[in-house]
Amino acid sequence: MSGVLYVVATPLGNLDDLSPRAQRVLGEVDLIACEDTRHTRRLLNHFEIRTPTTSYHQHNEAAKTGELLTRLREGRQVALVSDAGTPLVSDPGYLLVSACREEKIAVFPVPGPSAAVAALSVSGLPADRSLFVGFLPRRTAPQREQIQNLSHEESTLLIYLPPHGLVPTFKRIVKGLGDRRAFLVREMTKLHETHYFGQLGEILEAVAQETPRGEYTLVIEGAPRRAPAPPSQINVAAYVRGLMETAGLTQKEAIKVAARELGLPKREVYKMMLTPDP
Repeated sequence: MSGVLYVVATPLGNLDDLSPRAQRVLGEVDLIACEDTRHTRRLLNHFEIRTPTTSYHQHNEAAKTGELLTRLREGRQVALVSDAGTPLVSDPGYLLVSACREEKIAVFPVPGPSAAVAALSVSGLPADRSLFVGFLPRRTAPQREQIQNLSHEESTLLIYLPPHGLVPTFKRIVKGLGDRRAFLVREMTKLHETHYFGQLGEILEAVAQETPRGEYTLVIEGAPRRAPAPPSQINVAAYVRGLMETAGLTQKEAIKVAARELGLPKREVYKMMLTPDP
């Protein structure tokens, strides 16, 4: 009988944030797969948990996945943790969870801290629709390209920023997205937790005067919602064909989307599809 994989969220910094259920699971499983065994051992020692650990990080994820799958097939129980927060959210684990799903090995979440969700909840920015970006590319050109691709995104953006290269990256964000409202938090739940709220340019001025330390989570207001052009000014048939080509939709699906986005009845959109272009 197959074992069970538990995906366990761990504290961002304050050890009191480890839930009683997470403590119990970590104490009862046969093995804990950790991003950094030394880092996780400090957490386990604090709660007097003696479960064996093994490393599982981005550099050995492919090789270690097979080893952990073997243990799970043998009926063992394994917990997956990252250094902080929820595994797989900009952290290793996808290969293992995906393989377990393919083999029908049970996978259960043990919910808890997540830096992105925690920052969004106190940002004061719209939280009804958000886009998790995670870490931007390290190289300058791909980073600029991704920022540009995000410039028209209307959802609130959630970005992780390492201390290395913080100010240059922040400058590219301001240049690419414009001076929007934003919230930045450093060292969340730790002793030196610091919050910055205001326009991106104002926050940039503040962090540029400090020595970057720890991990940063940045929440940025989405782009202003663009009012659609009046339907009379739009080639509806071309609009539908564009949806079919760019989004891979069937004609029926594209007509439905176009009707919703243009504020037209589906029957009228279908009729316009049958009308030859002038």
